[in-house]
Amino acid sequence: MTMKKKKTIFTAVVLAVLLAACVAVDLTLPSYHIAVTVIKKATVYALVAVSMNLLNGFTGLFSLGQAGFMLLGAYAYGVLTIPVAKRASVYQYFDGGAIQFSLPEIFAGFLGDTVGSTVGMLLALLVGGLLAALMAYLIGLPVLRLKSDYLAIATLGFAEILRAFFQWNALGPITNGSNLLKSYPTFAHATPYVILAGLMIAVILLLITSTYGRAFRAIRDDEVAAEAMGINLARHKRMAFIISSFFAGIGGGMMAMYMGTIAAAPFKSTLTYEILLIVVIGGIGSITGSVLASFLYIFSSEWLLRGLDSGKFLGINSPIFKNGFRMVVLSVIIMCIVLFFRKGIMGDKELPDLLDRRSRKRKKEAAGK
Repeated sequence: MTMKKKKTIFTAVVLAVLLAACVAVDLTLPSYHIAVTVIKKATVYALVAVSMNLLNGFTGLFSLGQAGFMLLGAYAYGVLTIPVAKRASVYQYFDGGAIQFSLPEIFAGFLGDTVGSTVGMLLALLVGGLLAALMAYLIGLPVLRLKSDYLAIATLGFAEILRAFFQWNALGPITNGSNLLKSYPTFAHATPYVILAGLMIAVILLLITSTYGRAFRAIRDDEVAAEAMGINLARHKRMAFIISSFFAGIGGGMMAMYMGTIAAAPFKSTLTYEILLIVVIGGIGSITGSVLASFLYIFSSEWLLRGLDSGKFLGINSPIFKNGFRMVVLSVIIMCIVLFFRKGIMGDKELPDLLDRRSRKRKKEAAGK
């Protein structure tokens, strides 16, 4: 059996085991259990982290606008899926809102309630991604001429302006102004989140291994050499920016599902920094690293270390276990990871590369004997 087939089988087995574990959690635990919540949030963060890694890690463009594109996806999902009967109560200050239809209800009319509602929800996610991609195209025309820190500042400013814009009461009939969007359909269990995020990440992985992905990496390594090889820098940078924003928009829609309500306030620069931190911890240029770091980060912050804020941790009572101490401990852990794993947990390696390492180790041991 060739090494390529071994890698494929190894990856498929690992993914199948993870999916089976997720299904087992869904079947045995209620939807409100902390384990289900952790899986939901971690899969959303994994998708957004991978989309950011596509831009920052594989193309070398330092963008900090991810929260803005997530905001677009979240609002698009909420606006398009709130049932018509509930719009009057949601848009109570804006005469029921400007939009008087719901995609899940439209598709439920001729596909059946369950299937039609699911199709409508997926279509709303897609619209959110496309809206984010369109906005990325428009702002990418001027900002992608900038480099390094200037690009980061420009995209960060865009995200903050967009957040303030969505809270503007003049847009209230659509965005509900500074009020919450709520009463839209969500997935109760974690399995749909895992499947959706898994499919999106698989598409990104296929893109990275294609000729476009090789062009992105060439731009990251040396723009002058890439241009000399015939790569259109402006076109490929714009393409990476748009694709990354598209998946961030879908991640924003999934984030809206996870939160249950939508407001502009959570989509601030802190969210972008959190995603960037996950990318760095996992390894810049590693899809596997971003996914692994997302689950480790959410598991630690939302579950494992939660007791440090409540006065009791691992059965130990201490007066120092007060509100906020959890983030102090988490920060120390992150500092240790950055100090001792400077390239992140995975570096620039992927899951199948672990098989290569074992194979090389066995060959060395055999040669030594």
